[in-house]
Amino acid sequence: MNALFEQIKNHNALSTGQKNFAGSGKEFHITSPVDGKSLGSVKACNQAEYNQVIHTAKEAQIHWQNMTAPARGEIVRQFGDKLREYKNDLGELVSYEMGKNLQEGLGEVQEMIDICDFATGLSRQLYGLQMHSERPKHRMLEQWHPLGVVGIISAFNFPVAVWAWNTAIAWVCGNVCVWKPSEKTPFTAIACQFLFAQIVAANNLPEGISNLIMGDAEVGKMLAEDENINLVSATGSVRMGKSVAVTVAARLGKSLLELGGNNAIIVTENADLKQAVPAIVFGAVGTCGQRCTSTRRLIIHKSIYDNLKEQLVKAYGQLKIGNPLDSSNHVGPLIDKDAVSAYFKTIKEAQAQGGKVLCGHELLEGEEYSTGCYIKPTIIEATADMPILKTETFAPILYLMPYERLEDAIEIQNSVPQGLSSAIFSLNLRETEKFLSVNGSDCGIANVNIGTSGAEIGGAFGGEKETGGGRESGSDAWKAYMRRQTCTINYGEELPLAQGIKFEL
Repeated sequence: MNALFEQIKNHNALSTGQKNFAGSGKEFHITSPVDGKSLGSVKACNQAEYNQVIHTAKEAQIHWQNMTAPARGEIVRQFGDKLREYKNDLGELVSYEMGKNLQEGLGEVQEMIDICDFATGLSRQLYGLQMHSERPKHRMLEQWHPLGVVGIISAFNFPVAVWAWNTAIAWVCGNVCVWKPSEKTPFTAIACQFLFAQIVAANNLPEGISNLIMGDAEVGKMLAEDENINLVSATGSVRMGKSVAVTVAARLGKSLLELGGNNAIIVTENADLKQAVPAIVFGAVGTCGQRCTSTRRLIIHKSIYDNLKEQLVKAYGQLKIGNPLDSSNHVGPLIDKDAVSAYFKTIKEAQAQGGKVLCGHELLEGEEYSTGCYIKPTIIEATADMPILKTETFAPILYLMPYERLEDAIEIQNSVPQGLSSAIFSLNLRETEKFLSVNGSDCGIANVNIGTSGAEIGGAFGGEKETGGGRESGSDAWKAYMRRQTCTINYGEELPLAQGIKFEL
């Protein structure tokens, strides 16, 4: 691997500035889906170790929340510069541990850098409101305070970017963070913690501003149940999100959920196919179909259906599949053999429901593909009533179906339980505006003439229905990490009551 990975392999170096993520529980052996080689192993924390992490976090919170927001922003700015310094090494580690294309790994680190820049600016813009009081000589305003300790549960497919979306914003808002990464991608998380520890040491800050705990669902349950965790931000499957939501709600806690996607692109007869084809292909096969925003359904006007189908099958035939660290390859492996099994199971179910495989449906063999995780992206002709279309499978499977009226296409798009990302390709203003209207897409993200994946950090990211309703990253998503306080100040000599009520003693 690279110099960064060599540094984090030294467990003495790991404890510099952050001593709280060396567990003694269940051991997880990590192998790369790229070549099957071992990265090493990590151990989950037990309850006592978890409790110590939370104690450390709460002690740091007292110091951190009393720093000014711009001062906290300066720490985040320094972390962004550290990420710039290690962008290539960290991006390579993301690619090797998770299996995504190297350019996507580098792009993920760039997202981290971008959100640090955004958060640094935000640290001077945590605005409240001032309202006119109905009572004379009274001033009324809103202000925002930190929540406290933010728990972050992240998924393997974006092993560092989603953490950064949450933590950079949470930090400038005055919170400390406890991060449980996916047990499938722990070393990228350790690398991030190692880099932030250098910022902690350089600025003489207390341990516990950023905390890392390892483990599977059992450790995630500790976070969800813990009343010391003021917000649980969880990214992952719908099943996981429902469990977190119920557990956190039982203690009247706050949760921010970014869960599954089952994203569709509508291609009208007025589309520019030179734009549409590459967007569709990247959306469907990028990260080997393991993005929550991956394109899974393609709803095509019947007049261009055959033409577009032919172009897509041809494009899929030109995809280069192999080691994602080789920049000439478009598609890397699935995360593990369980994902491969889910891929084949889903295709079999789709065929049983009447789907027709147009290309793909193949496990690649040979020395280059020895991990058993390399498959060919698949296109399936489908009908809108197939039950499998309502299920998200983390694999590069794209369903094609025709439509006649735009209203029908929108209805098909909205007919699934998930509501994350959506897109339409059309040069017709009326079609695109209908898609964006209240009667159009029901998703949290609705794009015109771009695909379903590739969100920018400036906009709030998240979706509706079973996607969970949470919003991360840009816009005013920062408000989820703070508590609102309404204040009324009487600077007069009288005590008038609201609504003109009279109370005399």
